[in-house]
Amino acid sequence: MDSDVLIVGAGPTGLALGVDLARRGVSALVVERADALFPGSRGKGIQPRTMEVFDDLGVREAIRAAGGTYPVGMIWQDGRRAGEHHMFDPAEPSEDSPYNEPWMVPQWRTQEILLARLEELGGKVSFGREVVSLDQDADGVTALLGTGERVRARYAVAADGGRSTVRRSLGIEMTGETVDPHPMLVADVRIRGLDRDNWHVFPPAGEGEDFLAVCPLAGTEDFQVVARFPADTAVDLSPGGIRETVAARSHLAPEDITEVRWASDFRPRAALADAFRAGRVFLAGDAAHIHSPAGGQGLNTSVQDAYNLGWKLGAVLRGGADAALLDTYEEERRPVAAQMLGLSTGVHRGEIRRGDATRQLGLGYRDSSLTRETRTAPGALRAGDRAPDGRLGGVRLFDAFRGPHWTLVAVGTEAPELPGAVRLARGTEQASYGTGLFLVRPDGYVGWAGDSAEGLRAYLTPLGV
Repeated sequence: MDSDVLIVGAGPTGLALGVDLARRGVSALVVERADALFPGSRGKGIQPRTMEVFDDLGVREAIRAAGGTYPVGMIWQDGRRAGEHHMFDPAEPSEDSPYNEPWMVPQWRTQEILLARLEELGGKVSFGREVVSLDQDADGVTALLGTGERVRARYAVAADGGRSTVRRSLGIEMTGETVDPHPMLVADVRIRGLDRDNWHVFPPAGEGEDFLAVCPLAGTEDFQVVARFPADTAVDLSPGGIRETVAARSHLAPEDITEVRWASDFRPRAALADAFRAGRVFLAGDAAHIHSPAGGQGLNTSVQDAYNLGWKLGAVLRGGADAALLDTYEEERRPVAAQMLGLSTGVHRGEIRRGDATRQLGLGYRDSSLTRETRTAPGALRAGDRAPDGRLGGVRLFDAFRGPHWTLVAVGTEAPELPGAVRLARGTEQASYGTGLFLVRPDGYVGWAGDSAEGLRAYLTPLGV
């Protein structure tokens, strides 16, 4: 085998998975058909749950340093400021949820940070290597590259985007709908004469026109331009076309757009792969689900796909877990992706506010076959839920969780001796947890909860712990 895992695509999904596998000692080859990382800002919002994931993966500080908070929206009419618009419902940080708001980082910068972390852990991305076909047998996967080279791995992960070559080679269809028939322009530009303190929104000025939004990209000198067009419009992506669009819909002149750094067009869709797995090949990220960008859910759901799959591949390949553990990836992630698609579509259509649901802190796996709730009278926190932060016995819980291990949280209850793969956090009181034993999975969810340790070892054994 050339590697344990072949990861196709070096977007946020593939890079996050590469980082997670590298820290588990799993050899992973990340191949990317382009010659460099994606250059645009497209997925610019890091939701609070993803910030918790980045904390665990060792990139939180770099992500925080690279970005900033979202500015307040400013509505313009006839070249004048007409009023403010708050894009997000406010939320205060709390002990159990330290990250309370989306953090803006252009996608290209997030990818640079993840790549640097991957390389720090000894991994790398092989650019300019396109997977053109994929075959599998009982022992592994063979990928044919555009160079004629063949790559062999025990498992493969398709993280190659919405037009995934790997997904198509597997014959997996996507089921979905057009969220909005109007084509959209998104571009990264440099602008003079516009402040960076607001997200500037220019509503349609008349019949047959459409909106323009110009958002300063935190941590850069760039602005992201988003514009919607009438159905069947051929969007002009040239610098001249973008200047014309901005000037026609705002008080800015064409020459105020001093540079166009990247541009793309798309039609908002919501689509879900009919399966997230075919044999030894898994789908993750946009290869598995395509969102409208309005809800800020696409990149975040994708990174969490990687986070869910990473520990399971590591447990099977390095920890001696039963290979059946990998079946739970689709079982857990496909329903979450479907839920987030509905959320994204609702935000796009103005039916749902950006608030608690878009922060993704309430997502969980209560119905998963991996979840065991054995307490006679469970409290608000149940097996399958995200494990909250907080302090227990003088230790911050997120500090205890950080790393590729399991953690047993014991609150007011005797804790058994467990192998070194399980850390122990114990204390007498913790408001978010109540009383009992809570076994926290490597991805930060409570896998098992009990009043006593009865049944705990039986739960851990097939997981290779």
